[in-house]
Amino acid sequence: MNKILNQTYPFLILSLILFSCKTSQKNKFELQQGDLLFQNTGTGEIDNAIKNVTATSVSKNYSHVGMAMQKNKEWFVVEAIPKEGIRQTPLQKFLNRNKNKLNKSQTTVARLDSYYQPYISKAIAYGIERIKTPYDEIFLWDDNSYYCSELVYKMFSSQDLPKDSIPFLTQPMTFNDSTGNPMPSWKKYYETRNQPIPEGIEGTNPNLMASSPFIIFVHDYENE
Repeated sequence: MNKILNQTYPFLILSLILFSCKTSQKNKFELQQGDLLFQNTGTGEIDNAIKNVTATSVSKNYSHVGMAMQKNKEWFVVEAIPKEGIRQTPLQKFLNRNKNKLNKSQTTVARLDSYYQPYISKAIAYGIERIKTPYDEIFLWDDNSYYCSELVYKMFSSQDLPKDSIPFLTQPMTFNDSTGNPMPSWKKYYETRNQPIPEGIEGTNPNLMASSPFIIFVHDYENE
């Protein structure tokens, strides 16, 4: 009897290991085409300024957003980033941009409702066609440059969708603090660029997008 158990025991252990591996693989998160990657890009002066004036009751910590796309079995993020403009960034480079103290990427993934899935391919094409377009550091809406959330919004608004069916909202932008005065960091930002603060101009932002009822958050890279 003991001999049989001794012969069987290693096979049982191996079976449990294989089952555990298969279960782990089955539960492993997989990106989908068109997933939105919301990112906390850090604690720099402007990163904090963006979060301070865009926080909502649902979302407070995002300062950047891009869209996932797969090409030749490799994953990229279509995004508009300062100094570089619209780019097709390798996923790992995107995730490595800002990490927490545990070396985990401060990136969360959201997925659009199934209603919007037929619009994903054209949305991605819109971004790809504009690669190398400059970044909109003034945050204006009707010019030839883009900031991150503006790009994602226009990926859909450029399609045959009624305005009230676009998955994201726009709203008058503010650069003011709770007293109604421009935040010092924003005053400095625009003075350096010899531009007036575009207070009240229509726009969007990552936190507003993250509050959309048409997306669901499906993964947080900080919790891997």
